[in-house]
Amino acid sequence: MRDALAAMTGDEDTETLSRSESLELLALSEVVVRKAGYGRQAMVRTARGAGASWTQIGAALGTSKQSAWETHNRWIEDQARQHELTGHQGFDPGEADSARGLAGPNPR
Repeated sequence: MRDALAAMTGDEDTETLSRSESLELLALSEVVVRKAGYGRQAMVRTARGAGASWTQIGAALGTSKQSAWETHNRWIEDQARQHELTGHQGFDPGEADSARGLAGPNPR
């Protein structure tokens, strides 16, 4: 992958990526970003479950407590919508309620 990314620079010594290779890497990067985002939010839930405040979580993420809370709550709602659409992925209503309870109220 490193070589493929280096090829995007257009140096004379490297071969540029083809359209299909570029699209394949784009799709792969999207999967990585989604999985990383899910993992990040799972760790936010773990931190909340361990008693971390939104101020502490925001600091760990390099953002404000408000932004951290809003991002996490959007993720919870996305998980709930995913379950509504598929019937099996994401959070069922009980899991969504539990996640909302763990997140707590807006920390403004």
